[in-house]
Amino acid sequence: MHVQIAEEHAETQETGETGQDTGETGQGGAGPGGAGSGVRPTRVLRAVRALSRPGPWKRGRVLAAPALLLGLLMLLHAEITDRGGLGSLVETFLPWFGLFVPVLLAAALWRRSATAVVALLLPAVVWLSLFGGLLLDKSRPGGDLTVVSHNVGADNPDPAGTARDLAASGADLLALEELTPQATATYEKELAKAYPYRTLKGTVGLWSKLPLSGTRPVNVVRGNVGPLAKTRPADESEETPRALRTTVATKRGPLAVYVVHLGSVRVFPRNGFWTDSRDFGAVALAKAVAVERVERVVVLGDMNGTTDDRALNGLTSQLHSAQDAAGNGFGFSWPTSFPVARIDQILVRGVQPASSWVLPATGSDHLPVAAGISW
Repeated sequence: MHVQIAEEHAETQETGETGQDTGETGQGGAGPGGAGSGVRPTRVLRAVRALSRPGPWKRGRVLAAPALLLGLLMLLHAEITDRGGLGSLVETFLPWFGLFVPVLLAAALWRRSATAVVALLLPAVVWLSLFGGLLLDKSRPGGDLTVVSHNVGADNPDPAGTARDLAASGADLLALEELTPQATATYEKELAKAYPYRTLKGTVGLWSKLPLSGTRPVNVVRGNVGPLAKTRPADESEETPRALRTTVATKRGPLAVYVVHLGSVRVFPRNGFWTDSRDFGAVALAKAVAVERVERVVVLGDMNGTTDDRALNGLTSQLHSAQDAAGNGFGFSWPTSFPVARIDQILVRGVQPASSWVLPATGSDHLPVAAGISW
């Protein structure tokens, strides 16, 4: 009897201890119904997901592709075909392609893509090499002569006010383009007091505080299109001159000055960016400058193209842009409402630009551009 009771008591103790262990497992372990039943599986899932995610070098490859294409486009813009004027169109607005860099950078950071960020170094470096220098103020005080160029606009509603504003600039030489027969008399009257010397050829003119001589037209016209076309007399058989060359007598010697309005450009749905008239004039002007005998040369006018445009290579290879050399910023001059391009140029040879700036708006759709030049 005593042996049997002892054995039953031992079994009861073992059963209680086992039950206590089971209860502890059910409360704190991973058993069914326990409070921590989902902890370990959740941690495992998180670990699996973390390991399955692509790393920063694998994410954002789709963003890296347009970043590289953007950089190559700016780097190799001269290789883009000019069929339909595509190359000229891209080069006209080339500085604005830099706006895509911060947009793509924001997307790369949002995706946490190291690949896309590194790819963006190409367009960033190319843009800075092309235009970074324009972000600095390179102007300096002084200058022996101040020159201003302004496309006054064939549709200018207030030529008298425009003339007064330009005279107030204090320029020694004032080049005007897109002069109409109706407005020319107004400019002559309003500028006569400040500028005792003037010369006119067709739709361009130069008003000067210094004596002028040897004026002649320069043929840069092929196809008279644009705002001036409607002001041309119907019975006029020859093309109206849109460029002149004259000599300014300065204290430092003769200065050859060209006042130019190259042909207009047009965008047609079928033919694309039409630049034939402008391109013809640019070549003709480059040839005239190449044979110029006077050492010091200034070219003023509306080129209907930027200095990045391949159509002006013949000029920019011989002359330097005053804005590039001594300006502050891009100096955009067109259109007045929201300037997006500098198509009004001051180009020099044999003199040094001291400063370059853009004047306030007049009644024209172009802004006047100015520069101080030194010997």
